[in-house]
Amino acid sequence: MKAVVIHEAGGPEVLKVEQLPIPTPKQDEILIHIKAFGLNRSELFTRRGHSPGVKFPRVLGIEAAGIVEKCPSGTFKTGQKVATAMGGMGRDFDGGYAQYTSVKVDNTQALDTDLDWTIVGAVPEMLQTSYGCLFKALKLRSEDRLLIRGGTTSVGLAAAAIAKNHGCFVAGTTRHAGKATAELMQKSGIDRIIIDDGHVAQQVQDNKFDKVLELVGTTTLRDSLRCAVKGGIVCMAGIVGNSWTMENVSPMELIPHTVCLTVYSGGPDEFRETPLNDLLKQIEAGTLPVQIGRVFKLDQIVEAHDTMEKNLARGKIVVLTE
Repeated sequence: MKAVVIHEAGGPEVLKVEQLPIPTPKQDEILIHIKAFGLNRSELFTRRGHSPGVKFPRVLGIEAAGIVEKCPSGTFKTGQKVATAMGGMGRDFDGGYAQYTSVKVDNTQALDTDLDWTIVGAVPEMLQTSYGCLFKALKLRSEDRLLIRGGTTSVGLAAAAIAKNHGCFVAGTTRHAGKATAELMQKSGIDRIIIDDGHVAQQVQDNKFDKVLELVGTTTLRDSLRCAVKGGIVCMAGIVGNSWTMENVSPMELIPHTVCLTVYSGGPDEFRETPLNDLLKQIEAGTLPVQIGRVFKLDQIVEAHDTMEKNLARGKIVVLTE
């Protein structure tokens, strides 16, 4: 099978398309013939060597969608459409940047959809993260005012659409003012577009938010915490700002009085509990827009990573394996 292998940390050029044996699934695993997968920024950090515990060579990829090739336990039927995400994919074991992958049965969902593989491949991690952030971490209510810091990220756009369908007022930040960006955000249900100058709290001080979804990361977290009302919740779930840590942090100074700070990273349990098929039906009905930024072939993986690294795609980057 074709697979994208990295033998050492580095830039996009370390991604090599090679021939590897098709994995043999264990009794508690499922072999998936991958049709498509989405790119995720965490894979960029793994490629650079910033994911602790990852050993090379490794096939990256924390999500995939495809067809069941073999399932020793019989939990899934051969030919069934499935999706998988997280659970150590692309870090602890070889992941989705390949034509086949073997993953745990309990980290897989059966799919009931006729959507194109481009759409199906885009959504497993994106919908798990956006749905989990909103309803598990932020405990979103229909009457909430929601701010998404990183409103043009794929997760941000998906979260905006889901929150808007839930009845919320949604605001989103972007560093780029322009007609194309505005149209992209508005199409996903964002009511107010805020140009992020690093001081968003000053811009919203007279009308703060019940819930804040922080997707940029530690570089804007301090400011985002000050965008929440008293008793509000801020959830950090992204690191678009390319910084994992904060130095010399004093929690009493960092977190405003009565504001709650939480995080969402998701795992096998959260993936299984994500109502993927319900969300896919909303996509089919046109009520949940999915923004596809670029589509690449497996042999174009270097270009695909370069596009992600340079933020050149407006929406989710998807790779088709065939």
